[in-house]
Amino acid sequence: MKYTQLGRTGLKVSRLVLGTMNFGPQTDESTSHAIMDAALDAGLNFFDTANVYGWGENKGRTEEIIGSWFAQGGGRRDKVVLATKVYGNMGPDGEAWPNHDKLSAVNIRRAVDASLKRLGTDHIDLYQFHHVDRATPFDEIWQAVDVLIQQGKILYVGSSNFPGYKIAQANETAARRGGTIGLVSEQCLYNLAERRAEMEVIPAAQDYGLGVIPWSPLHGGLLGGVIKKEAEGGRRASGRAADTLADPVARKQIQAYEDLLEKHGLEPGETALAWLLTRPGVTGPIVGPRTREQLDSALRALELELGEELLASLDEIFPGPGPSPEAFAW
Repeated sequence: MKYTQLGRTGLKVSRLVLGTMNFGPQTDESTSHAIMDAALDAGLNFFDTANVYGWGENKGRTEEIIGSWFAQGGGRRDKVVLATKVYGNMGPDGEAWPNHDKLSAVNIRRAVDASLKRLGTDHIDLYQFHHVDRATPFDEIWQAVDVLIQQGKILYVGSSNFPGYKIAQANETAARRGGTIGLVSEQCLYNLAERRAEMEVIPAAQDYGLGVIPWSPLHGGLLGGVIKKEAEGGRRASGRAADTLADPVARKQIQAYEDLLEKHGLEPGETALAWLLTRPGVTGPIVGPRTREQLDSALRALELELGEELLASLDEIFPGPGPSPEAFAW
C-alpha cells in the first residue's frame, strides 16, 4: 500500500479511501465486515462514512456497522483513520426538528456524540462538513470545533462539496481566530468525466494545504466499462451514468474511452482510479465497493503506471477546463 500525508498535516493515510456508503443499503453487515477486513489486510487505513449513510429510516446504520466491526477488536480501531460527516437531517421521516441538522454549534455537538455512540469509539479522526451551511457563520462553527478538539472527540476537520471561496473563507476565519488548524481536506466530486473542480476547488485546496479526496471516481459507474458491460448482458447503467449515456454525444465519448483502454489492455475502472492518483493535490479517491471483488479491482489501480501518451489521449477524450483563472477569464 502507498501512503501520503493528509494535506498539510502529519497524518499518514492510504492513497485509496474506503467508502462505506453501500454498507447497509446494498451490502449486508457480514459482507461489509469482510470488505473492511480485506481493506485493512491490504494496508488501506483511511475509511470514510457519514452520519446519514443508511438513508431513510435507516440513517446511521452504516456507522453502526463500522462500530460493530471495531468491536471485534484485533486493533481494528487503532489501525483506521476514521472519517465521518455532519450536516444532514437525521430524522427518519425526512423533516428535521429545529437545530437537528446543518452546522449550528448545537447540532455539531449533538451529531458528534451520536456518531461516536454508533461507531463505538471515543474519537473521530477527521470530522467533515458534508455541505456548506449558508446560515451559520464560520466563527460559530470553529468555536464548536475548538471545544470538540479540546474534549478529544475529534482531531482534524475537513469539508465536502465546498466551493473554492468557502474553503478560503473557512480557513481565513480559522486563522483570524488563532489556535485553530482549520480545514485540512476537501472531499469533492472529481473524475475524468467531471473536472470542474480543477477550476477553483483544487487550486484553493492546494493553496490552503488541504488534501483532496475525490468522491464518485467512476462517475456513478460511467467510467467502469458500462457500455461493454451492457453489451455483455451485465449490470445496466443507472442514475448519473444512465442519464449521461442517454446523450448521444456523451455516449460517443464514453465509447472512445472504452475503445482506447481496450487497445491498451486496461480495465476502465482501474484506469479511472489510477488517473486520479496522478492528479496534483489528490490525496486518494474514495472507492465504495459492494463486494470483495470490487475492492480487489480498486486495489489493482495502485499498481498501474499510466504513460504520458495514454494520459494525453485521456485528456483528448475528457479535456479539462485548463488552468485557473484563464479557464473562465478568457
